Amino acid sequence: MVNFQREGSRSNAHVGKEFENTAKTFFLSKGLILQDNLTLPVGIGKEKKNHAFDLGNKELRIIVECKSHKWTKGDNVPSAKLTVWNEAMYYFFSSPQGYRKIFFILRDFSNKRKETLAEYYIRTYNHLIPEDVEFWEYDPGKGKALKIN
Repeated sequence: MVNFQREGSRSNAHVGKEFENTAKTFFLSKGLILQDNLTLPVGIGKEKKNHAFDLGNKELRIIVECKSHKWTKGDNVPSAKLTVWNEAMYYFFSSPQGYRKIFFILRDFSNKRKETLAEYYIRTYNHLIPEDVEFWEYDPGKGKALKIN
């Protein structure tokens, strides 16, 4: 049986929650107070259904989705994980108008491809990215995030 658990972590859920906390702390250092699991109605037609974004602030009209995915061990594209990124783009697209949309992702560079996972995603899936989504890459080694688009 193949183990898809991230090496050195208790669980993938813990990895995700820790990364959300990293994002929350980063944005707090920039003066943005974000709450966990901000719920908003989403949908492309008249029917709407609540979706919990990882972080957000209703008063400041900000929503954030966080992903800490990496290239595979063989430096290949993690196709199934990028499907989850596409889903995040769909939630951003179908979210209420007037919200600042931030996609906060782990910076993971591929020596084989000479680009980060975010750069690869933007290059290959640009047609699925709403124009108003900001991509922020977080570099854990530097403790900094940079807006890359």
